[in-house]
Amino acid sequence: MPPPGDPAVVQTTTGALRGTVAADYRLFAGIPYAAPPVGPLRFAKPVAATGWQGERDATRPGPRCVQDPAADPENGRNTSEDCLTLNVWTPPASGEPRPVMVWIHGGAFVNGSGDVYDSRWLASRGDIIVVTINYRLGTLGFLAHPALGAAGDVGNYGLADQQAALRWVRDNIAAFGGDPEKVTVAGESAGGMSVCDHLVAPGSAGLFRAAILMSPPCQAQADLATAERDSVEYAAGVGCPDPATAAACLRALPTDDLRKPVWYFNIGSDELTGPVVGTTELPQDPVAEIAGGRAARVPVLIGTNRDEFTLFTALRYLREGQRFTVEQYPALLAETFGRHAAAVAAHYPIDRYGGVAQAYSAAVTDGEFSCVANRLAGGLAGTDTVYSYEFNDRTAPAPDVMQTLPFPVGASHSLELRYLFDVGGAPPLNPAQQELSASMIAYWSQFVRTGDPAGDGQPAWPPSDEAAKIMSLKLGGPQMMDGFANEHRCPFWAGLN
Repeated sequence: MPPPGDPAVVQTTTGALRGTVAADYRLFAGIPYAAPPVGPLRFAKPVAATGWQGERDATRPGPRCVQDPAADPENGRNTSEDCLTLNVWTPPASGEPRPVMVWIHGGAFVNGSGDVYDSRWLASRGDIIVVTINYRLGTLGFLAHPALGAAGDVGNYGLADQQAALRWVRDNIAAFGGDPEKVTVAGESAGGMSVCDHLVAPGSAGLFRAAILMSPPCQAQADLATAERDSVEYAAGVGCPDPATAAACLRALPTDDLRKPVWYFNIGSDELTGPVVGTTELPQDPVAEIAGGRAARVPVLIGTNRDEFTLFTALRYLREGQRFTVEQYPALLAETFGRHAAAVAAHYPIDRYGGVAQAYSAAVTDGEFSCVANRLAGGLAGTDTVYSYEFNDRTAPAPDVMQTLPFPVGASHSLELRYLFDVGGAPPLNPAQQELSASMIAYWSQFVRTGDPAGDGQPAWPPSDEAAKIMSLKLGGPQMMDGFANEHRCPFWAGLN
């Protein structure tokens, strides 16, 4: 048992942990929430972690899950299949249970880890507990080869990992001072898409009482037939072509042979993997379920960034040498929008946006992010209260390499994260941005606390079904905005079929 009154030691269902205690927060890192998914547990749903004797060191995060080598800034360092760990950030210990936010990281389901999201601001200023998690990525997280399980019971291992982490929180968070009845599931990008899935996944029911979806491209989901076909092709390419022996073959391969992800679909020009619809884990398409009013009946906070897709345009410029000339614009649109390319070109003329990169980015931002979130908010409003936002600091700090581009990045994908988490990789926030950060932390933590972002000293934030629908998170103070749907040409996108 932990020493009485020692805030650095917590007793969980599997054993005691010794973490880090600072003046304004505590951190317990690298906690296993499931058994290592190796050997026969590779390409299988997670099982319970085994216990330990004595105190386990919880002062350092666990290894990252296996990453896509083409986009891993750490070139594979500190990665392992044995990666199903989480980190718990708490305010200073007290006798009052705190609400909990479980954070699911982004990274296109092929990169990222929970330890990137230093949550001391939300813990100390927001007075909430934050749990950041790892989950299996890429091929190891989502390969849907039919030989790996019963019919339809394949793929989605990473999604099942997230559910296992939520169950761990339910069973253990009280020991950290958390309230297991007040859990909010939250995520950005692929993490936001994951939250979209949890709103309709049968195995996620009852594991959270509110949800936060940040930049969620929820409509881009792989169907089972496509995923199985692509997974069979992938298996053949890594030396496991025989369906009769493919499962054993895939589980016996060295990890390095499976680092390259299996790809199921595209957003813009970017290939993605991820959860598979039509499976036991995710039987129905989340967007259709939400539109039909069949999502979990919980309060939702949902939003996007003003210039989402400029990040991906910038990465294409930097990695592929794509220069986005006027002559290339029709081909770019055809590559991304197919038979709708001409209609998109008419609504997104180059001269209106100041360049090809900007026009192309605006089109994908609106079609794949802004208007998707707007439609989701409308569908979710039929089941519970929804609060919508747009992050609008177009001067948000970006990494140095992004500041050398011949086009502005603006309020791009992921740049809002630095206003909630102490993440590095870009210049610090200036005083005006620090004020916006303080407002966002207050809104997010109040939502986690009550299911309503409104709080004392903050501009009012009415639900999305009222006249003023979108909170603009901008410098000078957040305020409700009108005209979001028209600004992002959502009626046009809704009319495409």
